[in-house]
Amino acid sequence: MKKSTLFLAALLCMMMQSVSTFARDRIIPTEQLPAAAMAFIQENFPGEGITYAKKDFDNGRKQYEVRLNNGIQLDFNKKGVWDKVDCQFNAVPAHLVPTFIADYVQTSYPGTAIVKIDKERYGYKIELSNDLELKFDKKGMLFDIDD
Repeated sequence: MKKSTLFLAALLCMMMQSVSTFARDRIIPTEQLPAAAMAFIQENFPGEGITYAKKDFDNGRKQYEVRLNNGIQLDFNKKGVWDKVDCQFNAVPAHLVPTFIADYVQTSYPGTAIVKIDKERYGYKIELSNDLELKFDKKGMLFDIDD
C-alpha cells in the first residue's frame, strides 16, 4: 500500500510540474517581442511575416521563439539577441556566420550551405545542407561532427 501511494504521489508531482511548465510557455503578440528581435527580423528577413511568436521559460531563463511565414525559426534571448537561426533548406544569412566557420565550411564542404546556426555555451553548432552537424568551440576549433 505504501509503495502505491508513494508512486501516485510522485506521478502527481510530475504531472503538476509538466502542467506548470506548459503554462509558462505561451503565444504572444508580436508587439511583445523585444525591440532588438524585431529589428533583427526586419534587417535579415525583410518582407517576411511572422506566423507566431512565443515566450518560453527554459530552465528559468526567458526566451522567445519566432516562426516566420516561410518556415524559418528564430530563437532570441530575453534581450532580443538571436540564439538560433534555422532556415530549413535555405542558407543562413552569411553575415551571421563567424568567419572561421564560413571558411571551414567553404574549404571542407564546398557546395554546401549552412542552413542552421545555434549559439551554445561552448561555441556554435551548425547544420549543413547535406545534414551534417558541426560543433565549434569559442576559439573556432571544430570538435564534433554528427551525421
